[in-house]
Amino acid sequence: MSSFKRKGSAKQAPGLPGTSLSPATSLTTITSMGIPSLDDILGGGLPLSCSLLIAAPDLHTSYGDLVQKYFIAQGLVSQHSLLILDDNAESFMRDIMWSPSGRGSTTPDQDEDEKIGQQEDQKIKIAWRYEKMKPFQTTVPVSSSSLTDEYCHNFDLGSRVPTSVIDKAFQSGRLSFINVQSSGSGPVSISEVLNRIRDALKCGAPQPIRICIPALGSPSWGELRQEEILYFLHSLRAILRQHPTVCASISLAPHLTTEAWGGRGWLQKLGWVTDAALTLAAFSADPSLTMTFPNHHGFLHIHTLPAPHSIIPPSDKFSALRGLSASAGGLGGSGENNLTFKSTRKRLIFETLHLDIEGGVGERRTTPSAAATVPGETHDLLHESPGTNKTPGFATVQVVLENPELSKTVHDATDGGDKGTEKPEGKPKKPKKRVAFRADRPDLYDF
Repeated sequence: MSSFKRKGSAKQAPGLPGTSLSPATSLTTITSMGIPSLDDILGGGLPLSCSLLIAAPDLHTSYGDLVQKYFIAQGLVSQHSLLILDDNAESFMRDIMWSPSGRGSTTPDQDEDEKIGQQEDQKIKIAWRYEKMKPFQTTVPVSSSSLTDEYCHNFDLGSRVPTSVIDKAFQSGRLSFINVQSSGSGPVSISEVLNRIRDALKCGAPQPIRICIPALGSPSWGELRQEEILYFLHSLRAILRQHPTVCASISLAPHLTTEAWGGRGWLQKLGWVTDAALTLAAFSADPSLTMTFPNHHGFLHIHTLPAPHSIIPPSDKFSALRGLSASAGGLGGSGENNLTFKSTRKRLIFETLHLDIEGGVGERRTTPSAAATVPGETHDLLHESPGTNKTPGFATVQVVLENPELSKTVHDATDGGDKGTEKPEGKPKKPKKRVAFRADRPDLYDF
């Protein structure tokens, strides 16, 4: 019998529900954020005992809250304990997305938008040698297998969580709220909020615990300074290190995510006091970007990524969207992919930045568009003078000259008579100026 054994990746899954071992090391346990593409960017998921910070600086959108709702919905389906720090936690819970089937499985019309895009791509005529190649993928495909469904469920933005699910989680003690509203004597104390979190974690629940802060620094928190926010995030990370089955996801208020408020290098400082920091920069603030990338809703900027029990984040090696594992190798390559996000009718997707066919045009054009202006061709005028013949494709232009004689000559030429072949006479030349000097007075001269 040979002593050699086949090398395989037979990693036993931990006993915690809704978790998995990190692809980088078996010492790290990860859990899903509820978005497969975001899990890929994080290196498989959010590691337990780590924190994630989401910054969404746009005041007119709520993509940061949308990520937090995915985080809570995944915790409900996975039977995790939830701890929400917000004054409007009940209304926040009622707006959580859900799956019509109740367990987050893939429905037949789950990827309707993606199917329409694939049908349009199939209409394109390409060379026969490329027909057997795999189609171009811009994001992580959603798998419908049972193993994937137990770890990361598929939710529908058009569905809402049933009230019975929330009541059941609240009665069983898996759902709890922490009020952070400022008291009448003054603003809320950061130390008091941290103590409430420590007290809530003393219960020692057997299942993983998810801490969600939808809007850190909102008016209910009072007027927080930069030092207080950094102190809170750093202290929260220290608390998570003491509990190996707890993870946290935080979203900053929009007005606190810009360097105009926090100073130069503010986002970099936030990445230092958290395990992972991402920015969802929506295009709504810049109409030119919306016109340039009509199929995307914003850029995804990565500041830091979780790297527990390792020096290099596992995302550098195992993320398919970032593209570092395929291009970099071991010594560096062509660089990281530019990432964007979009919110479809069904779900939130993170994908690589790409242009559509023909640089943004869905169908190949064989004739110029109606709005195109081709040099050398005539076009109809928007405003026509009354009494003129409306001939399609030709413009009527009337030129008025200051010189009456020259104007008459041009008018005869346009009538089509014999004089039309004659060239108009040029403007008479002015006589040269002459200077006369007076002999009696040399200092004077006449023109």
